[in-house]
Amino acid sequence: MHLFDEAMIHKYNRSGPRYTSYPTALEFAPIETGGEQKILEGRQQDVPVSLYFHIPFCRHLCYYCGCNKIITKKNADAGDYLEYLFAEIKHKRRLMKGNPVVKQLHLGGGTPTFFADEEIVALWNFLQDEFDFVLENEGDFSIEIDPRELGENTLKTLRTLGFNRVSFGVQDLEETVQIAVNRVQSESLIRSVMSESRQLGYHSINIDLIYGLPHQTVETLANTVERIIDISPDRLSVFNYAHLPERFPAQRKIKDEDLPSPADKLVMLGNTINTLTDSGYQYIGIDHFAKPDDELAVAQQQGNLHRNFQGYTILGDCDLLGFGVSSISQIGNHILQNNTDLKAYKKAIEVKQLPAIKQIEATAEDELRCYIIMNLLCHDYMDFADIEAKFAINAQAHFAQQIEQLKDMQADELVAIDDKGIRILPKGRLLGRNVAMVFDEYLENKHKNRFSKVI
Repeated sequence: MHLFDEAMIHKYNRSGPRYTSYPTALEFAPIETGGEQKILEGRQQDVPVSLYFHIPFCRHLCYYCGCNKIITKKNADAGDYLEYLFAEIKHKRRLMKGNPVVKQLHLGGGTPTFFADEEIVALWNFLQDEFDFVLENEGDFSIEIDPRELGENTLKTLRTLGFNRVSFGVQDLEETVQIAVNRVQSESLIRSVMSESRQLGYHSINIDLIYGLPHQTVETLANTVERIIDISPDRLSVFNYAHLPERFPAQRKIKDEDLPSPADKLVMLGNTINTLTDSGYQYIGIDHFAKPDDELAVAQQQGNLHRNFQGYTILGDCDLLGFGVSSISQIGNHILQNNTDLKAYKKAIEVKQLPAIKQIEATAEDELRCYIIMNLLCHDYMDFADIEAKFAINAQAHFAQQIEQLKDMQADELVAIDDKGIRILPKGRLLGRNVAMVFDEYLENKHKNRFSKVI
């Protein structure tokens, strides 16, 4: 059964969070003095860690981008950012008891390969000295890559270090679209980096695509998707372009009249989903697809899939430690964010302060609802007996109001509800966020208009 049901999408499509956390980042409050230190010192020693590094520098301004970034052509403009990362790592590591085991690492941005190969090697070696790492075939070590920003030996260097997963930003293969968003890269380049990655033995290769970009048409995007399927990535992320020029100045370079209509965007999405699933890709959830034998798909099949600030992950039993400007950490029931301003971030490091400026401390009710939301988004299911065993509540009584709210979706055959739990049906999978939103305590009281549309 195909996932795409246009009538249901029209009926239920509304703005909502992507739930890379619950509570979401909109619930951040200023962190108290010494708060981050207490959280790090109180971290459970036996919990493994996932490391995230935000590298904010890019050589090119992609007009669609809403990320925290700094555009510069010169490597020198990155200055001593690596030294600041080293200082932050050492400070945080000194406060953590025991010997944290690293099971996951991700370099994001910006453009992580803005760093020279030797700088990435230096970061990797520094981390090996500070932390204990699991074996390469037992962990998930990944990096986001702009195919235009690769040295001759970068992919080989990364693989030799122990990186086993790469993600390439492609967005669209049509030159007219690429010119309109200032991201021109040839299909031959994409095929070349994909081929090299396979030869080097990366376990999983992801490609990012975006629908709704200027000059895209139903036909041109369909052509791009077919060519991408021929290139055969292990995973695909297919994002909706949200045009918000009032929030992201770079998007002002995109003309409204060049954008596809909402109706055409919906057709693009439906065609893409049907083409990918017909070609054997498994729909993971929220824009993500994977081949059935990819670790992400296997984790979902086995009930071990998780979701955090890095998106879907196979390793959800970790504390997430973020480093660098704007990065986010998740330690126990605490979520923290570093300063989003580079100068302010550096100033904190210089005076030997920890750089987090915001935090959320989840309550017991938050943890309960987070568990439900993440299970719905990862596994399409809410198991009443499981919830009652873990949280010592009567799930049906506790969430009687939410179950009642889902009755319309039940009537439309998007969800099934019985005494065992709530199950998202195939026709409702694209609207999984809508189901999750019913269990979000914060959403109805505020922030209603702070999110993009679900579809």
